Amino acid sequence: MSPSAPDFRSVDLTDPATFVDHDPHAFWRTVRATEPVYWHEPRQGRPGFWVVAGHSDAQAAYNNPQALSSARGTVLEVLLRGGDSGGGRMLAVTDRPRHRELRNLMLHAFSPRVLGEVAVKVRQCTNRLVRTVTELGSFDFATEVAEQIPMHTICDLLSIPDADRKDLLQWNKMALSSDDPESTELDSVGARNEIVLYFMELAQERRDRPGDDVISMIAGAEVEGRPLSIEDVALNCYSLILGGDESSRMSAITAVLALAENGDQWRALRTGETGFESAVEEVLRWSTPGMHFARTATRDLVIGGRQIRTGDIVTLWNTSANNDEAVFDAPRQFNLSRQPNKHLSFGHGLHYCIGAYLGRAELRGLLTALVDSVESLELDGAPTRIYSNFLFGYSGLRVRFHPRAV
Repeated sequence: MSPSAPDFRSVDLTDPATFVDHDPHAFWRTVRATEPVYWHEPRQGRPGFWVVAGHSDAQAAYNNPQALSSARGTVLEVLLRGGDSGGGRMLAVTDRPRHRELRNLMLHAFSPRVLGEVAVKVRQCTNRLVRTVTELGSFDFATEVAEQIPMHTICDLLSIPDADRKDLLQWNKMALSSDDPESTELDSVGARNEIVLYFMELAQERRDRPGDDVISMIAGAEVEGRPLSIEDVALNCYSLILGGDESSRMSAITAVLALAENGDQWRALRTGETGFESAVEEVLRWSTPGMHFARTATRDLVIGGRQIRTGDIVTLWNTSANNDEAVFDAPRQFNLSRQPNKHLSFGHGLHYCIGAYLGRAELRGLLTALVDSVESLELDGAPTRIYSNFLFGYSGLRVRFHPRAV
């Protein structure tokens, strides 16, 4: 990445390589200081859209679902293609009043009773994995640990057969990002279709022969007085597994990278000087795996002094908001004791991520396992960035964990 950002208006935010080629934090610092709400001109036949970079403007937009709809889609790439086919059917891309009923249904899957049991399994699994990799010497944390925890956690929650999980992981890794700069939009669409088709088959099986699992619960429930269609069940399962895997995987990889690069913070965590609760929140802010979420204006409104017109696409850049100097002191310092920490990594308002508890539990499980088993950790090569204009993170991170003396 270049040490400084170019003129921000020349940067194409629709290009998956943009924040591999340019330093995202230098870029967003320039945007916040120059024009924190600006119009991104149309590129390559695609429509233009609004870019919102400041924390207060982004949070206010999240809190205004009456004027900023999620129903056409919440990912820029999807909106630029014309909208999300799951609009009005999948929780993340549904507005009220249907959103309220769908959210209440999905929250049953994420009840404290269910997630409490899941969190115990997460801790056990993570402890086992971390103890194992400390004996390997140099290893890829992304594949040996980070890929294992969130995917198996959400698959356990959905009671997905073990034999199917490898395929789901591969499709997930292509759905909103890529390890390959030559990957095409068709690859991404194909991966998403494979996930939905898989869940349609599984949803029909669970409706015909229901069990004590989340998919059976969704397939057997009613929304607005009638059962969900099989495709709607599949779309909501797709949303759960995509959100439950990608963001947690990216956060875990970035956490280990940050700890390896900030020895003082690792020591503070390992000695107990810093608590796990604040550490988890700082990792979420620092990593911000979902760089943006998008909305569509349903009426004219003003954001940050700029006039937004009905039908305009509005992108809310969490990766910038989470580093806004007006809210976070020295935002580019990794500070595990940071308080307060009003990050927007899980969004805000009505569409606040229903998997937030699970995401925090997975990160806490990782940090606890590291403290219990690792004395020191060091990088063994440069991390490998993913290509995406939605997700920020890494597909490879070679490290060495030195075991803690018993």
